Amino acid sequence: MANPPHGGVLKDLIARDAPRREQLSQESETLPAIVLNERQLCDLELILNGGFSPLEGFMNEKDYNGVVEKNRLVDGNLFSMPINLDVDKHVIDELNVKPGSRFTLRDFRDDRNLAIITVDDVYRPDKNKEAKEVFGGDADHPAVKYLFNTAGEYYIGGKVDAIDRLMHYDYVGLRYTPAELRLHFDKLGWTRVVAFQTRNPMHRAHRELTVRAARDRQANVLIHPVVGLTKPGDIDHFTRVRVYQALLPRYPNGMAVLGLLPLAMRMGGPREAVWHAIIRKNHGATHFIVGRDHAGPGKNSKGEEIYGPYDAQDMVEKYKDELHIEVVPFQQMTYLPDTDEYKPKDQVDKSTKTLDISGTELRRRLRTGGDIPEWFSYPEVVKVLRESHPPRNKQGFTVFLTGYTNSGKDAIARALNVTLNQQGGRSVSLLLGETVRAELSSELGFSKEDRNRNIGRIGFVASELTKAGAAVIAAPIAPFASSRATARELVEKHGSFYLIHVATPLEYCEKTDRRGIYKRARNGEFKGFTGVDDPYETPTNAALTVDLSKGSVRTAVHQIVLLLEAEGLLDQL
Repeated sequence: MANPPHGGVLKDLIARDAPRREQLSQESETLPAIVLNERQLCDLELILNGGFSPLEGFMNEKDYNGVVEKNRLVDGNLFSMPINLDVDKHVIDELNVKPGSRFTLRDFRDDRNLAIITVDDVYRPDKNKEAKEVFGGDADHPAVKYLFNTAGEYYIGGKVDAIDRLMHYDYVGLRYTPAELRLHFDKLGWTRVVAFQTRNPMHRAHRELTVRAARDRQANVLIHPVVGLTKPGDIDHFTRVRVYQALLPRYPNGMAVLGLLPLAMRMGGPREAVWHAIIRKNHGATHFIVGRDHAGPGKNSKGEEIYGPYDAQDMVEKYKDELHIEVVPFQQMTYLPDTDEYKPKDQVDKSTKTLDISGTELRRRLRTGGDIPEWFSYPEVVKVLRESHPPRNKQGFTVFLTGYTNSGKDAIARALNVTLNQQGGRSVSLLLGETVRAELSSELGFSKEDRNRNIGRIGFVASELTKAGAAVIAAPIAPFASSRATARELVEKHGSFYLIHVATPLEYCEKTDRRGIYKRARNGEFKGFTGVDDPYETPTNAALTVDLSKGSVRTAVHQIVLLLEAEGLLDQL
């Protein structure tokens, strides 16, 4: 295509280094390795294939400071997002990282050597400055949390030599490099391409928006969804890609193509929008749709929007002459039932009848099996979404019972297991504390660290079973609030989590202990026994509290069943 890449030359390092690939591969086996995490792998892939042109590696300190402070690389090129190889101090010390040294960059997933970095410098960034200048400084911003809680203490800067592409096993026919996508456009005879960025499913309004944008500019459409790292809680990319594939035939006369972008989003709002425009220009797009609150993380803990609704559009517009890519403002589309068409909201008279379904309402209808009309989305798209979003009474969930030994939590768990199995409709898994200790955690003791590790394992197993649609009943002692919170966080990635506090008093548990465990603990036969010489942190966020000194197992189970029914998770018994 005539449209040149950002910076003038596409930095396709895979192609550049092909003649000496074998030599680099052999060298990589002799060098110490830095193992890359998921975000670093996404960044490396787009460095290697030219998606981040004009970058040829991870930013050194001068480039990093220029980008943070002025959106500029040292050579003057516009670039709005720091691209860093972050590591902890022990890596610097163990590998003796210093300017001029070379290291293999390795994929954590399969131990494949992907590139060699020649170190320019090693520096300790001002993370407070980066957080403020790049992301606005809000402590609730996911990129700010990552910066302070996950990213390494030091950054390594340096250019890279390519050894191999990253290996993908999904949708390989849709994973175009910038050079491949440019060639594809050339084969099709396309010279004007409108790129559409998305990390969500697309519906009829999105199709109408992109078709209108393309026709107004006598262009074609590149649907270019992010399939690297997006916002926590987003719909998985497998479901989204199936939606895009289902939608593609609805475009007229082969107007659109679908290509996947392995980007690790930062949800950086205005800065991210400029970054996205640079990436799309490198992939051959001439126009770029910038949405309202483009790539924004939403609201902070105070309920305030982190970015203004048009901050991203304004920033891309500011740099459009330098980017040499035309900004296409995202038009909010609304449905007119009387004429069976979509129009931009700002072109519709207030007296005209319109229909809309919000994202929240769509999720509710998917969750409950409610009707999703054809005016909103195409049947083939709805079919894909329903396959990935079963109705509430088919979704997995975890009931997590916590309490003292002999509080009755095991008896409640067993009775609830029988009750849910009797009802049918989904598999039920029972994770009793003693069973897990014997089968999964037999090497662990009863220190706080080992207890937390044990609950972490229970949380992981419960989350995987929940994802698969099972009803999980877990009944460990789980004396510490932090480990219970960890289990909740793991499960809630895939389904509902209900903490049940079996609040039977310690005195009653001890008094009715026919096995004599409490007596042995008080006699000092073993240490670290909850309630005797180890603490129990009473839950403050339980969904339900039951007490078997005042009620029966049957009553407790009935209360839990009523809770699950009220949440729509069970068919009526």
